[in-house]
Amino acid sequence: MAPAGNNRSRLLLVVLLVTALFFITLDLRGVSLAKGSRSVTQSVLAPVQRAVSSAFSPVGNFFSNIKNFGKTKARVTELEAANAKLQAQVIFNKEIQGELTQLRGALDLAGRAGYTVVAARVIGKGSTSTFSETFTIDAGSRDGIHPDMTVIAASGLVGVVKSVTSTSAIVLLMSDPSFRIGVRIARTQSAGVLLGEGDASYILQLLDPAGTIKVGDELVSLGSDGNKPFVPGIPIGRVSSVDNSSASLTQQATVIGLTNLQTVGVVSVITKMAKQNPKDSLVPTPIPTVTVTAQPVPFTPPVLLPSTSPTPSSSPTPSSQATK
Repeated sequence: MAPAGNNRSRLLLVVLLVTALFFITLDLRGVSLAKGSRSVTQSVLAPVQRAVSSAFSPVGNFFSNIKNFGKTKARVTELEAANAKLQAQVIFNKEIQGELTQLRGALDLAGRAGYTVVAARVIGKGSTSTFSETFTIDAGSRDGIHPDMTVIAASGLVGVVKSVTSTSAIVLLMSDPSFRIGVRIARTQSAGVLLGEGDASYILQLLDPAGTIKVGDELVSLGSDGNKPFVPGIPIGRVSSVDNSSASLTQQATVIGLTNLQTVGVVSVITKMAKQNPKDSLVPTPIPTVTVTAQPVPFTPPVLLPSTSPTPSSSPTPSSQATK
């Protein structure tokens, strides 16, 4: 009697041979089970594949980001440099625009008076060994600038040239406490002296004992002999208050300069005087004040129409009712 294990082996072999012959027969007849089995396999394994892909996708992205980190950092640095360059260009353009506006104003003022000027940029602000309020400009003797020349801006006087080199010059500002200039009141033609106070305000001392000063009076430069250091007719300032105290022998007033020396970036140096004195032609025209006065509307009394009262209707009297 054969062992039971051998019988099972022979049975398994027979089953495998029968199964093989079955698939061979189906294949010869054109029936394919591989495609269907693959479809079933894919349907079963697809959810597993998606889950595995979702689980390991962040890991793949992490290693990908590590690989591209150097490129990304370089790109960020490049963009930051480009942004900083654009911001610097915007600031530069605004500065140039401001300088052009100031230069246009200064040239317009000089052109109306007929002065010959040299335009220059302010390249430094500070004190020298002698004066506390000065500008340094980027034009000098090779541009035709010499000491004791009048310096103006768009609104009027800035100061006077004190020293020069071949490529630069030092300008003493009118705000310096040592600054003195002869002025004239445009309204009355009375002469006086303007004194620097170290800030935007100045002191006017009237030289004419019979002259008068009023708030709002405009001052222009009186001019010097030979037009040095000051040419005549330059707008200087406007009276803001008048000192009426009897202690002073001559009238005094506080003046506010027309030029803001803190914001000046471009100036013009007058190298040649006009053929004629501009007198008061450069005095700024004040903006007219328009006052609107409300006109009273005449009162018109309302028209009263006569009131009408309804006419009462006649009602039958008791006697007439009895007659009927």
